Amino acid sequence: MDDFGFIRAAAAVPEVRVADVDANVAEICRMIDDACSSQVSLVVFPELCVTGYTCGDLFGQEILVRKAEEGVRKIASHCSGRKITVVVGVPLRWNSRLYNCAAVISGEKVCGIVPKTYLPSYNEFYETRWFSSGSLFIHSPEEISYAGFSCKMTPEQIFHIGGHSFCIEICEDLWAPVPPSSYHCLNGAEIVVNLSASNEVLGKHVYRKQLVSQQSARTISGYVYCSAGYGESTQDLVFAGSALIYENGALLAKGERFRMGRSMTVADIDCGKIEILRQKTSTFGSVMPDGKDAASIGYLHVRAGEPADTDFDADLFRTVYPHPFVPGGEETDKRCREIISMQVLALASRLAHINCRTAVIGISGGLDSSLALIVTVLAADRLGWDRSRIIGVTMPGYGTTGRTRSNAEDLMDVLGVTSRRISIKAACDRHFEDIGHDSSIHDTTYENSQARERTQILMDVANQTGGIVIGTGDLSELALGWATYNGDHMSMYGVNASIPKTLVRHLVRWAAENHFDSGSCSDGCHAGTHGRSAKDILMDIIDTPISPELLPADEKGNISQVTEDLVGPYELHDFFLYHFFRFGYSPQKLFFLAKKAFGSTASDGTFYDEQTIRKWLNVFLKRFFAQQFKRSCLPDGPKVGSVSLSPRGDWRMPSDAKPDLFLKDI
Repeated sequence: MDDFGFIRAAAAVPEVRVADVDANVAEICRMIDDACSSQVSLVVFPELCVTGYTCGDLFGQEILVRKAEEGVRKIASHCSGRKITVVVGVPLRWNSRLYNCAAVISGEKVCGIVPKTYLPSYNEFYETRWFSSGSLFIHSPEEISYAGFSCKMTPEQIFHIGGHSFCIEICEDLWAPVPPSSYHCLNGAEIVVNLSASNEVLGKHVYRKQLVSQQSARTISGYVYCSAGYGESTQDLVFAGSALIYENGALLAKGERFRMGRSMTVADIDCGKIEILRQKTSTFGSVMPDGKDAASIGYLHVRAGEPADTDFDADLFRTVYPHPFVPGGEETDKRCREIISMQVLALASRLAHINCRTAVIGISGGLDSSLALIVTVLAADRLGWDRSRIIGVTMPGYGTTGRTRSNAEDLMDVLGVTSRRISIKAACDRHFEDIGHDSSIHDTTYENSQARERTQILMDVANQTGGIVIGTGDLSELALGWATYNGDHMSMYGVNASIPKTLVRHLVRWAAENHFDSGSCSDGCHAGTHGRSAKDILMDIIDTPISPELLPADEKGNISQVTEDLVGPYELHDFFLYHFFRFGYSPQKLFFLAKKAFGSTASDGTFYDEQTIRKWLNVFLKRFFAQQFKRSCLPDGPKVGSVSLSPRGDWRMPSDAKPDLFLKDI
């Protein structure tokens, strides 16, 4: 069974009885059973969970420490024959000192002991009253006998579960200026587990989440954080049972705080993604801790056990978003505003640098040119230009419909830009005659000649007026090569170069709802002769089928050439592009994730069956490889998101690379 690089991890918050080791061990064992039922491979419990964190001076009692060791032995016995690795918090005495430790248990044995490095003794914390720092064991691991097993005691241990690896830090370690996990991850740990007992004070939880998120992002790791909860003493403090699972800075799962009982938070961490991102991030592997190469530090690598037989295909414990480029949730407005602001600043800077008199843009009445026009208008406003310096050109051809033409002309009218209509029919007819092409043959020559004629018109108008041509093509079209070479593929500055089609639609909708009020004309708009507002026009453009309109309309005057009928749904292609480019996923993994995102359980109701997904994944791979030559020759354009195909920046690929290896993998 292929795990596709995933491992299922859990943060288990038990109901604790302070100083009642037997009850705590029984509770831990019950939660191990629950974890096994969920096919969890790695389960993490809170700091000092075997005894309870709030034992205070009872940690000085011999019986408590001795019973804790016996409890660990019972937990190990309970794990016999199970494919699960368990990490519990326990007080451990060694050489007349007491340490706050994590015990790693797998396959009926204790695999290793990790002592806490940084002990807080400020405000409400007094850990140095009872415990010694584990820093004594850094670069100096100790062979110890504990709970009937021989194992190593040191913070510098990387534990392996099958092909995956994890390290341990304990509570305050994360809050230190340089957390131990920074070094652990540089030495190969893909996942950090943190056994914690972090009490609640107003605002602390937000800061705690920021710490976990940032450390996960900085170390490019999965991070399983599990803090003490119900049952800990409330004599002076409150423990809410915070459970967080992050991956490369992004939250995968969080538990409900302030529960009066146990809770378990489960997520599937993508270690394959972590490996690829570390490989691609050159600064990650070049860090030199303590003046040495990270790989030269003498870390112990410990085989913990085998992962559970998790059926990820049946149930994946993480959300796979069908539209990864599109912002969602509370950040939507902020993200959309930021994206358009980046486009606007980039274009305004270029126009100012060249000292242009005009900006020339082809307006088709489609999504891409509408977004480009919005950006150009806002850039002109930033520069203090009169909008008449923007020259919008409609160039009706054989396939232009009344709907797109009226939307294009009405939008330019209401935005107050200079509008020109230049038909390309006569020029194309003459061109077909010159090259001896039968205009009744609607082949590639027929289509591409129209695109190149339009580009020639725009370039010449720009020369004529002292301006530049603003490109309208988007990232999805570049990925698929859905553009005419040296036609709409070319411009003098491409503002949409890193905006995928799914995001274009979203941004146009956002702009319609936020920049242009349907009841009045704002942001420099004026009432047009057509009686429609900018918002009304943009919403109709959003509802118009995507088409290059290079083939004649049908007998009813409607669009006959629908792009997504020919190359496939853009939402699928954008999904493939994002994961293929960002994380280097194999076609098999792309197919697996697409099934999760667009299958019957898709979060937004979108559905594509397996046959459809496989079909368009094949198309994506074939076109992505075959059309690289177009991406090797691109005009300048701003990088806005994490994916860009600029040959000068993010993507350098030979134009004659073969797709066979990738196609065979599907």
